Amino acid sequence: MVHLKSKSWLDHNGKELPDWQQDAFRKFGHMIADDERMYPCIPGRQGYLTDSLRFGFAADPRSDQAIDETAQLLHQYGECSRDTGRYASLVIFFETPKDMTANFTVEDYEQVFWSVLSRVSAKDPVPWPTHIPQDPSHHAWEFCYSGHPYFAFCGTPAHQVRRSRWTPYFLITFQPRWVFEEINDSTVFGRNMKSLIRQKLVEYDGVPAHPSLKWYGQTDNLEWEQYFLRDDESVAPKCPFASMAMKKK
Repeated sequence: MVHLKSKSWLDHNGKELPDWQQDAFRKFGHMIADDERMYPCIPGRQGYLTDSLRFGFAADPRSDQAIDETAQLLHQYGECSRDTGRYASLVIFFETPKDMTANFTVEDYEQVFWSVLSRVSAKDPVPWPTHIPQDPSHHAWEFCYSGHPYFAFCGTPAHQVRRSRWTPYFLITFQPRWVFEEINDSTVFGRNMKSLIRQKLVEYDGVPAHPSLKWYGQTDNLEWEQYFLRDDESVAPKCPFASMAMKKK
């Protein structure tokens, strides 16, 4: 059985964890809290600094164990996310064996990412929310688990150009949709936040922002394209989650 952990718990009790988990959390902290090379995701950085993030650890993402653990963590998180702070997110680190870090390309990790989401979704005992379309080609689609919609973000050891997507371990962050109630195109705060994030993103990566990065709900926006960004500007011809979504109708 896996359990959610806060930054404060990990800061004080992290030495109880296996070495790879200690290493994953430590390197994540160095990246997101670096004052000299500031991480562009402002809500994520603030969530870390204010102890609003919750963390979980899962096995090799290709394994059935990892799918069970991810489902457990998402279930636990759905019950407490609104109590964790304004900039809430669930960060799941996956054990990433050497055969993955040494040989996997960005596209290989992309397949693993969609496999994880699809297999986890297949275990969801709760019906898909009626207000969220099940078809990823719809502009209002969002990944859901246990009745809660999330924006999913994937980081991998293979990303070299888009450094904002580079992480030493395979990582998936699930950001609750309610976090964006104030961060959207209909608010001055949201528009200013987007502009600042885009500016910092270009500075951090050293390349233009990916063309798929748009506002949720816009008719020309597809959320799934933003979940996993390749190092170039290409996207998969079809959402890999689509077949699973159709099965859940």
